[in-house]
Amino acid sequence: MAERTRQETRRQTAARRKTPARRDRADGRKAATATDDVQGIGHGHRGKVMVTGAAGALAQHVIAELIEHDYDVVGVEFRGVQHEYPDTVDYVVDFNQRPFEDVFREHDFVGVVHLGRIRFTQSTRGRRYSANVVGTSRLLGLAKKYGVTKVLALSTYHVYGADARNPSLIDEEHPMRAANLMPEIVDAVELENLFNIHLYKDPELNIVILRPCNIAGPGINNEISRMLGQSVAPCLVGFSPLMQFIHVADMSRAVLMAFEQNHPGVYNVAPNDYVTYQDALQMAGCRRLFLPSVPPRLARRAVRALGRLAPPAYLIDFFKYSVIIDGSLFARTFDFAPEHSLSELFAHYRAKK
Repeated sequence: MAERTRQETRRQTAARRKTPARRDRADGRKAATATDDVQGIGHGHRGKVMVTGAAGALAQHVIAELIEHDYDVVGVEFRGVQHEYPDTVDYVVDFNQRPFEDVFREHDFVGVVHLGRIRFTQSTRGRRYSANVVGTSRLLGLAKKYGVTKVLALSTYHVYGADARNPSLIDEEHPMRAANLMPEIVDAVELENLFNIHLYKDPELNIVILRPCNIAGPGINNEISRMLGQSVAPCLVGFSPLMQFIHVADMSRAVLMAFEQNHPGVYNVAPNDYVTYQDALQMAGCRRLFLPSVPPRLARRAVRALGRLAPPAYLIDFFKYSVIIDGSLFARTFDFAPEHSLSELFAHYRAKK
């Protein structure tokens, strides 16, 4: 009986994923299908922009910025089926399913802002690879087929990997060593390699790849933000690496600037200031829980014992070694400077405790 119920649930979920459907709205209006006339959000004159990962906090900020600058926005979510979505989500669709092309066919997109990536903690390795790499490859193929002239992709500074031999300041030419150091995030490296291939293969897409430092602030639900929001956060004895943080509002503004200005390439995005991990925890109002750091196997075992309080085991090295990225190229190219200070950022987490 229980097995039959689970199978029925899986069939219902699969059926919901096959058709790109507008999510049910809070006001009770019926969801639209791919054949319905979906206008998106905003009524600007600068064209339509697809934003993937539209349910995320960063995407919601980016969508607001795009609308304010006279773009129409169509939000797409592919990272799973939920009962409710924010108003920024227009379609829920698997990139690898045929109906995804209907979204491109219906809307004459001028650009794509690809913010969605399934993280290691969110799904199985097979599904992550299918969505992050295979699905994104199809997205790029459809973007080229339907004449999109601008593609922006959000990567992560994690692709550099955390290692004691890292230089004190990492620029965009530094190799992406995370695939060798941390196999769990190999799909993030492969995803960026895919965009790099198309950057040179399809110059008409004008691809921009952003590698931001730790994004934090209201609504952000990544691992570092979750730890800053806890009353107790773990530290490794003898380690307090330097870290960089960027406010979600500043990051959304960086995305908009990179989208509007035509400077294809790969860019780190980070402020000039940084803070040690333990100082960041104290500024955020967290109590530090010290864990043994040697031998490494013991440290990983101690982290696993913390359960939900702990970061994923594959990120432990980021709490041991500094990974400071050089954001000067992006700042010069796009005339960008963050507006939110670290004190303001950490005050948000301190106020929640």
